[in-house]
Amino acid sequence: MMNEDSGTEEQKKRNQENEEIQEMGTLNLDKKDGKHRIQLLTIIGEIEGHENVSGNTKATKYEHLLPRLAEAEEDENIEGILILLNTLGGDVEAGLAIAEMIASISKPTVSLVLGGSHSIGGPLAVSADYSFIVPTGTMIVHPVRSTGMFIGVIQSYRNMERTQDRIARFISEHSRITQERLLELMLDSTQLVKDVGTMLEGEEAVREGLIDEVGGISQAFTKLHEMIDERRRHTVQEK
Repeated sequence: MMNEDSGTEEQKKRNQENEEIQEMGTLNLDKKDGKHRIQLLTIIGEIEGHENVSGNTKATKYEHLLPRLAEAEEDENIEGILILLNTLGGDVEAGLAIAEMIASISKPTVSLVLGGSHSIGGPLAVSADYSFIVPTGTMIVHPVRSTGMFIGVIQSYRNMERTQDRIARFISEHSRITQERLLELMLDSTQLVKDVGTMLEGEEAVREGLIDEVGGISQAFTKLHEMIDERRRHTVQEK
C-alpha cells in the first residue's frame, strides 16, 4: 500500500513532468522492463526565432530546445532521442540551428512526422538518424520567401538564394533525395494554389527519399531501441 509520503513524491514528479511538457515540450522516459532511457522532444506549431510569435500561436522556442539537446548529449543516462514533429514552419535560422544540433548528436535519434512538417520543418524531419511519417502526414517544400512561414531578414535576392541553397543542401545531405530533385519540387507551380512548391503525403515523402519510412509511434520506438542496442554492441566490440 502506498504511504502518504510516497504518494506526495509521485504527485510532485507528475506535476514536474507536466510542467516540463507544457513549458519545454520535452520529457525523459524512464527505463521500464529492460527498455532504454529515451529523451522525448516535441516540435509543434511555429518555430520561434529571435522575435516572439503572437500570443495566440502555438510555438516551439529554439532557446528551449538547444539546451535540452546539449543536455541529452552530455547525460550518460539518456541513450536515445525521439523527436515528434507537427509544425507549419517558422524562422529559418532558428529551424536550421535546431536541425544542425539534432544532426550533430552522437546518440541515436529518430524523428516522427505527425500531421505535418512544412517549410523549415523539412530539415528538422530529416536531421535525425532515421525518420518516420504517419500515412496521413504531410510535408510541404517551397522556396524561401521574405514573407509567410519562412521568416528571415532577407535583404536581397542573392541572400534568399543562398539561404534556399543552405536548406536544400542540408536536406539532401541528410536524406535520400538529391538537391536537384528537391529544387524541382520547391519550384513546382502546379501543385499549390497561389503558391509555388509541392505537398507530399506519407508514402510520397518516402518515395521521393525525404523520409525513410511510413510508420507511427510504435515503429519509431522499435527502431530507436534497435539503434541503441546496435550502438551498445559497437561500444562493447571497440573495448
